[in-house]
Amino acid sequence: MKIAIASGKGGTGKTFVSTNLFYASVYDGNQITLVDCDAEAPNTTLFLKGVCESIEHVYSYFPSIDVDACAFCGKCVEACHFNAIFYLSQKKRIHVLNELCHSCGACSYVCKHGAITEHAKSIGTIKRIAYRNTSPIAECRMEIGVASSVPIIKQAIRNVDNDAMVLLDSPPGVSCPFIATVETADYVILVTEPTPFGLNDLRLSIQTLQQMGIAFGVIINRDGIGNQKMENWLNEENIPILMKIPYDSLIAETYAEGKIVSEINSMYLSKFRELMKILEENSTEQRVALCKK
Repeated sequence: MKIAIASGKGGTGKTFVSTNLFYASVYDGNQITLVDCDAEAPNTTLFLKGVCESIEHVYSYFPSIDVDACAFCGKCVEACHFNAIFYLSQKKRIHVLNELCHSCGACSYVCKHGAITEHAKSIGTIKRIAYRNTSPIAECRMEIGVASSVPIIKQAIRNVDNDAMVLLDSPPGVSCPFIATVETADYVILVTEPTPFGLNDLRLSIQTLQQMGIAFGVIINRDGIGNQKMENWLNEENIPILMKIPYDSLIAETYAEGKIVSEINSMYLSKFRELMKILEENSTEQRVALCKK
């Protein structure tokens, strides 16, 4: 079973929830894997320190065009839906814009003159880390200058053990990296904060998940800093509130020191253990029903 922890905006506490859920499950001796899918800025291993076991490179294939062999027919330009080929037929100029290329292979497929060849290039890495010598963490990280983290995220998720519980620490927002993460999940935890910005971005996330047909619940972080508008709206829409995390200086201090609050505070450990048990022991329908109580 895969549980994604996501948010409509950055800074809401998504990684805080991911790392504490992971720690609570490890504490109970469960088999679990954490995948840090925020390849632009992975930071789960700042809090969960383990031993690096392996580093896997993820490659994409980028086309290059041999101008001498090219007939300048324009077929590759027509086939490219991402406008990644610069083409001036009268000037006999053509080349690939790697920043826009999605490595789909359409241009090389339609070329009948053998002018296009594809070359492998590393676009990122997946670091596999053993936490406490038992529970694995997979960290996605993009190479500098790479436009999209989607292939790295998909490769990391494909590599996980399907027999274990899997937590996916999603990239923020609702763009392609978010979609690539949550589309594989059985359930999504949306982490938000009770502010106007938090509510606006939460609505966008919920609309996206509803269109995708994925079950979800909400955790309100920093509860107490805003007003009741978010909680009232969630209750009106019959959306389950899984947990409310108070605006607590202990959490801020612990997080700033790179520590797990569940490791040093029994109250928070109990809260995350309780939530993890609900997620582990019930079907999607039961999880939604239980969390509404």
